[in-house]
Amino acid sequence: MIVAYVVGLTGGIGSGKTAVADAFTTLGVEVVDTDQLAHRLSASGEPGFAAIRAALADVPLRPDGEIDRAALRRMVFADPLARTRLESALHPLIGVEAQRQMAGWTGAYGVIVVPLLLERERLRSIVDRILVVDCPEDEQVRRVAARSGLAPSEVQAIMATQVTRERRLAAADDVIDNSGAPESIAPQVRSLDHRYRELAAARCST
Repeated sequence: MIVAYVVGLTGGIGSGKTAVADAFTTLGVEVVDTDQLAHRLSASGEPGFAAIRAALADVPLRPDGEIDRAALRRMVFADPLARTRLESALHPLIGVEAQRQMAGWTGAYGVIVVPLLLERERLRSIVDRILVVDCPEDEQVRRVAARSGLAPSEVQAIMATQVTRERRLAAADDVIDNSGAPESIAPQVRSLDHRYRELAAARCST
């Protein structure tokens, strides 16, 4: 059972979700990152590894036997059916592990990072408030291409599978503007931290 106030942190690819999550962690807030869980659960010997190989034919592997994540990403974003099968295999495992970790939270509130929070309903039901990290779409493309080596067209293809920036902002309870310098994140997070502690306290008093 999750007793803490839950903030769902989301945003498009390249928007800066990790930097925002790190800023909350610096303030002592407990954070569960579903991308990190996906990475761990899909490592060789973990349950997600077997689930992915059962769901998809010809899963690309590296010489060390681990999944070639870049190749897998290209494969599933080129094939919607493969992407659906991958998500069906991995997302239930992520959901179970995320909720297990969240049940151990001891603070007034915690943050769960879910890139597809608005696209998939599985974890949305346990979130009390939606925080969106936002930046212009051309900046998303630039950041992802720079860090991953993907071509801009490949980044845009990934973005096309996510909800639009407009729909994301419309669903948000709170927004962090990450269009500027990285130093602009911490003050916004400190302000939200104060607000979330107030909301968590108010809920506990009712």
